[in-house]
Amino acid sequence: MKQQGQIIRSYGRRFIVECDGQQYDCTTRGKRVDYACGDHVELSIINGEQAVIEKACERKSLLYRQDDWRTKLIAANVTRIVFVTAAVPSPNEELLNRCLLAAEAADIEPIILVNKCDLPETADWLAKLQPYRELGYTLVTVSALHDINELLPLVKGQTSVFVGQSGMGKSTLTNALLPAAEARVGDISIALDAGRHTTTHAALYHLDEDSHLIDSPGLQEFGLSHLAATELAGLFPEMRPYIGHCRFHNCTHRAEPNCAIKGACDEGRIRPARLALLQKLTNQLVNA
Repeated sequence: MKQQGQIIRSYGRRFIVECDGQQYDCTTRGKRVDYACGDHVELSIINGEQAVIEKACERKSLLYRQDDWRTKLIAANVTRIVFVTAAVPSPNEELLNRCLLAAEAADIEPIILVNKCDLPETADWLAKLQPYRELGYTLVTVSALHDINELLPLVKGQTSVFVGQSGMGKSTLTNALLPAAEARVGDISIALDAGRHTTTHAALYHLDEDSHLIDSPGLQEFGLSHLAATELAGLFPEMRPYIGHCRFHNCTHRAEPNCAIKGACDEGRIRPARLALLQKLTNQLVNA
């Protein structure tokens, strides 16, 4: 008997699928494992607890990362990506930039969330993030332990995914939004200045009938090998107005003369760090 359900937990080769209020422990047909938390799938029911995933239904969106060795699916059918950051442990701004580029490529609306806003270090981090607000990205501040009111309207009516480094408070935020989730929360390792990996698999929670949340494992890197070098500049909002205005139509915005994007950077309209990231990623993709 075949039915349709949704993957609410992803364990690599095993999946928990919710179907008509029932949860099934699922394997896949053959060796296929390219399913993500949030995928709607077609099932063959074996018994009251087990089923086999036959195929995935068409996705509305897919967030994933890819390096030279493998592709890692993060979440499917999400409408909003919430990048969870905090001043402690030390935030990785390049990781944030890479996540923003992935969101642009997947056409999923990104939100930059600063957690632990009561920490004294937060002011400096917010100052570093101000240019992203100026680019049009939504930036909100909350304290998962005390006040998440700024976050509530942003997840209402959405299927959101929390993405970010370990230790930034993704699972604590999940617990604050939905205490019954009982997501695991770990302490920060001061010696390593990094969060311990507490979430080891993606999990989908229902906040209400129309609002859903996927909590994903912590990231330390975000490969973008699935992007084409020629499309990179278009994923930077501040660079889009200059595309097509370079001297050479196939300009890579690295060493070519009369590059409109480099010119805009020289005139202060594009931050040097963002241009440097574009050039770094272009080098990696061209030389891959």
